Amino acid sequence: MTAEQSKRFVKPLRVVVGHGTKAEKGFYARMSMPTPEALAPGLPPTPAHDLIFHGGHTIADLVFTSFYVGAASAWKASDIQNIDKALAAAMSDVDLNNVMSQYYPGGKITSTFKPSQTLAGPPPKVFSQGDVENLVQQLFTNGSLKGFDFASTVFNFMLPSGTILNTDTAPTGGAAAALKKPPKGPIPVEQEEDSTQGLGGYHGSVHVGSATPVIVYYAIGVYSETLPDGAVNGIPVFDQSWKNVVATFYHELNEARTDADVEDAIRAGNDPNATKFLGWTSRQGEECGDFPVAEANPLTQVFQEVKLTDGSGTAPVQFQYSDAVHGPEGPRSTPALFAGQLQAKGAGHGHGGGKKKR
Repeated sequence: MTAEQSKRFVKPLRVVVGHGTKAEKGFYARMSMPTPEALAPGLPPTPAHDLIFHGGHTIADLVFTSFYVGAASAWKASDIQNIDKALAAAMSDVDLNNVMSQYYPGGKITSTFKPSQTLAGPPPKVFSQGDVENLVQQLFTNGSLKGFDFASTVFNFMLPSGTILNTDTAPTGGAAAALKKPPKGPIPVEQEEDSTQGLGGYHGSVHVGSATPVIVYYAIGVYSETLPDGAVNGIPVFDQSWKNVVATFYHELNEARTDADVEDAIRAGNDPNATKFLGWTSRQGEECGDFPVAEANPLTQVFQEVKLTDGSGTAPVQFQYSDAVHGPEGPRSTPALFAGQLQAKGAGHGHGGGKKKR
């Protein structure tokens, strides 16, 4: 690849990684966006990490469901119940959505959770991107995904305790099915950071079907925990691992809904049209959940249990980036102004609880 091609290569983030970890250093070192990145004509410059819209697919009315990998025996029933309840509550919470709605012109977003399922089979030791893509293909082929609107649905894959996640595009045998050849060439092979080095999860998409191919969106994450031998898997922040799972998927679902086709942008590589697949990212290639994690020290500045708007309890989440305050923002009582409108005015507005102090 020439130096000029390298400048144009599109490699935005689509992962959640722990601050200061080997995984963070590796993924950020490879993050790339075309330079110079231009705003729409007439718009003034905005703070360095504000999100800008590239024109790609976003999901205002999100539907999501979860598949628990490793069969019911690999999971505590209480963990599944807690994860399903808290994630559904967080994704539909009014005050949390008052932050995320700023990335939609109409300012209205919804989230609908469909009942989760457990998948048969022993818990895998290692799970790769190739495995999850094979699993998506298998579920699509056997009819398990019927009845969903693929344009607005994200399928979560929850990995059980002890399973290591990586971004290797080659299957490890953790899932069995033939992988469809992706469009526009193969996805560039990642380096070897995995969940023992700070990777918590990522989201992507798979093109499935032959007669009329469709795009299936997915998110995958580990059971973040400190193991009995002291080793760390994922990003353990909260006092109970199920809470870490909820926060990881809160991050991934919000990124998937604001930047659904990031996988196709990565596949397109240095194609001049690659950025057209992107939704909302920063000029550096960060999605809505990335910069808050990179900036936080300690992580508890952005990983917090928040009170739900309806008073029904709390949910563990990770604060997302808000153009309205130019940084991570927790629940807010009023909707933030549309981010495109803020950029047009050249100034941030609004106040929200939980903005990270800098």
